[in-house]
Amino acid sequence: MAKIKIEDLKKIKEKIQAETSLRAGDRRVKVTVHMGTCGIASGARGVLDALMAEIAESGAKDIAVTTSGCMGLCSREPLVTVEVLDQDPIKYEYMNPNKMRQVFKRHILQGEIQTPFVLAKGAEIVK
Repeated sequence: MAKIKIEDLKKIKEKIQAETSLRAGDRRVKVTVHMGTCGIASGARGVLDALMAEIAESGAKDIAVTTSGCMGLCSREPLVTVEVLDQDPIKYEYMNPNKMRQVFKRHILQGEIQTPFVLAKGAEIVK
């Protein structure tokens, strides 16, 4: 079996980033519900269900929903990251179904960040 070189890994990384980028498709928003064990135990499943119901009810077609594992901030779960095209990502903490519905209606649909629920703004950059 051939060994993978650093250059090969960089190409794979670039390909995956391009495929998951909001710009690559017809998506305007990407919402990530963090569903590690700690998130699920804190209610992330209900948050995801509320989000999916709101998307279905609204008929929105430009929203991508993903899940991820733990961010390492277990005490702040459930966590949700909202990425709107050409804007800094917003990480929301202590989410529940009602807060998710509010974030969906006000932030995702109307562009109004829900400051009381915000943990952080911006993305982590690893070099």
